Amino acid sequence: MFRKALFFVLVFVFAVQAQQRDWPSATPKSVGIDEKALAAFDAEIASGKFGNMDGLTIIRRGKLVFEKRYPHDYDKIYGAQSKRESPLNAHDPSGPYNYYSSWWHPWYRRGELHTLQSVSKTITSIIFGVARTRGDIPDIDTPVMKYFDESKVANVDERKRRITIRHLLTMSAGIDWNESLPYSDPKNTGSQMEASFDWVEYTINRPMAHEPGKKFEYNSGATQILAHVFRVATGTDIEDYAVRHLFTPLGIKQFYWKRSPSGLVDAEGGVYLRPRDLAKLWYMFLRRGRWEGKQIVSPEWVKDSLTPHMDLGPNAKYGLKWWLYPYGKDNKMLAWSGNGFGGQFPLVLPEYDIVAVFNAWNVDPGPAIRPRDAIARLVGLIADGKK
Repeated sequence: MFRKALFFVLVFVFAVQAQQRDWPSATPKSVGIDEKALAAFDAEIASGKFGNMDGLTIIRRGKLVFEKRYPHDYDKIYGAQSKRESPLNAHDPSGPYNYYSSWWHPWYRRGELHTLQSVSKTITSIIFGVARTRGDIPDIDTPVMKYFDESKVANVDERKRRITIRHLLTMSAGIDWNESLPYSDPKNTGSQMEASFDWVEYTINRPMAHEPGKKFEYNSGATQILAHVFRVATGTDIEDYAVRHLFTPLGIKQFYWKRSPSGLVDAEGGVYLRPRDLAKLWYMFLRRGRWEGKQIVSPEWVKDSLTPHMDLGPNAKYGLKWWLYPYGKDNKMLAWSGNGFGGQFPLVLPEYDIVAVFNAWNVDPGPAIRPRDAIARLVGLIADGKK
């Protein structure tokens, strides 16, 4: 009898611990969200107004108040493109780099893990923050060429020698790169990189176009170099490190992380997570790097990450791989976001204590929700006007 009672006590304890590592739930109304406005937004998403929206998850005041998945028949939507050669599938017709393949996108093997695409860049930055907090990597103003054999790198000049880890994190490395074209365009440098075998080699061998730190130039290869730097600096694969020091402390047990052809982790676009688990990373930053009372990332790293280091104009700033979107009266507030191909937008509105994850798979041109639109819709849901 005693053993049976002890068994149920242990089951209860483990259940409580498991619940603490996931989200407690609440009604939208109980945390100041207008339920009618939320229902109307939900109906718009379901109607297809924003294209192929796959899901919306909303956390307010640390509680899960809305989580919904919107099903789409991707075999039908992208089936023809998956078989027709293009830069979005040419070099990997049956694998995870065929962006039209419904086995790999947007849900990993049709399960619960959603592709995050370039939100992976922000996650890579977070992992660097964990390692910096733990003292496992050097200062981010360390020159990148320290982690390469210079005799094996092409187009080395003084500008390339001045590239630092910080420049890679702020998309200001100065490497000659053009990722502003559609990814379906074979001239897109990012697509050319993914068609190569060694992405790090492809990127570091590119000639320089600008002095590091002077100009924002979106560059997926810069994040791939970070994966190489991390491995050389720590002697550890960045995925292995993330599992031990980031995912496990946050109770994230389900994930998939693609590899580049050379075997190095795809740090620029390879992470798949459940939306509610992705929200944990953003909520941790809202709590200045803490999770369940433990400091995972230092407050100093959080502050540096969310400081606008690069000014992209009135509508966007850029931190350490964080997109920062001005909003509110006179654009005095900043939303903290990731931004991934197809419509991946994890967002924090710090003034409202709200975290939301938008997932979609809009590969081809068409209707979609943009980050600033998503921010406006979230603000419109707040009924009490309070944090």
